[in-house]
Amino acid sequence: MAAVEHDLTPDQWAALQEAWAGCAYCGSPTGPWEKDCLLPISRGGRYTLTNVVPACRSCNASKCNTEVTTWMRRKKLDERAFLVRHGAIGTAVADTLDATGAP
Repeated sequence: MAAVEHDLTPDQWAALQEAWAGCAYCGSPTGPWEKDCLLPISRGGRYTLTNVVPACRSCNASKCNTEVTTWMRRKKLDERAFLVRHGAIGTAVADTLDATGAP
């Protein structure tokens, strides 16, 4: 993991947690939240604003190093709704942080 460049800032992580208001996958409002990479680090993913979502321990452990859409199909979760919300939240967080001058 040390060989991979990660650029998710603490401000971005805090904003993602606030915007999702729970586990990005199951919606559980009970934390603590773990950083989960949609594309796992073991498959070339990084900790970035567009690749990380807050996940409960159960979902993060279940997903392990599986790509998000493959895992969601196996768990019979609403993949389309997740991807639409992920895009909207990512854009909103980026716009908000850009407007406030945060990194």
